[in-house]
Amino acid sequence: MPIIQSALSDASPELLVLEDGEFTKNIATLSMIYDRLATARIARDGLIIAVGGGVVGDLAGFAAATWQRGIDVLQIPTTLLAQVDSSVGGKTAVNHPAGKNLIGAFHQPIGVVADVHVLKTLPAREFSAGLAEVIKYGLIESDDFWEWLNVHMEKLVAQNEDYLIEAVERSCAIKARIVGKDEREQGVRATLNFGHTFGHAIETGTQYRTWLHGEAVALGMIMATRFSQHVGLMQANLAADLEKLCQRARLPIEIPRLGGASMLNWMGLDKKVLSSKIRLVLLKDKGQPIVTSEYSDERLVSFLKKHCDAG
Repeated sequence: MPIIQSALSDASPELLVLEDGEFTKNIATLSMIYDRLATARIARDGLIIAVGGGVVGDLAGFAAATWQRGIDVLQIPTTLLAQVDSSVGGKTAVNHPAGKNLIGAFHQPIGVVADVHVLKTLPAREFSAGLAEVIKYGLIESDDFWEWLNVHMEKLVAQNEDYLIEAVERSCAIKARIVGKDEREQGVRATLNFGHTFGHAIETGTQYRTWLHGEAVALGMIMATRFSQHVGLMQANLAADLEKLCQRARLPIEIPRLGGASMLNWMGLDKKVLSSKIRLVLLKDKGQPIVTSEYSDERLVSFLKKHCDAG
């Protein structure tokens, strides 16, 4: 941050430091940002620079989208998860007690600056959480990224710079390609939410304080893959392969026992619900995601009861 402040010294930037954690991404924090923007008299030619992880990027992006009906935002992501996912594509939001990212807007940044050197400052758990989104791209795309990740996961965990740069580049290229086809998530972009409906329910059920977002996504991907097998959509035992890769990435694989009925309720608040039907991103195989609500409610209820009820 001092380097960025020094580079912008001629512009006399305002600095606002936010508390870390998903529970910070709420209306109260957003209101505080608005207060600072008002005090600083930031006009429509203003710029918000988001330096931090996904929480900071989402808050800054949504504040920029709504202040004066929209001002510029520059994303400088400092976590792996933010570099490969949340800083790219223009989705911004804050959480509501009823669910994650329920209040938001599409607002593209004027640029994204990703430097893998800053990732060395992350705790190991935070870094591994970002690998969940990298793994997601390997699952939903039909190129050889899944195989590449299986060969090189230990190098990524060790933060080998060359392999890390390649992982970030390939992840961003996959996301940019998908977003370029469907910026406002009316179709194919929804496949980027693979694992997120289950994962967001886990985050909501634990009030955003137990699991990092990437950890919840990893658990959600495992659940989505198991459910794909449960409904007969996918024949290959990809869930077992995914669990092994997540373990190598030092991600959790044990589904929390939050209660099947509660999980169903939290999933029902997801943004992808249409006509009271939960749309899920499922897999036919790696590289073959589909967005569907064509499954029986009974199958989902029985699946959640099996995997999420205590005992």
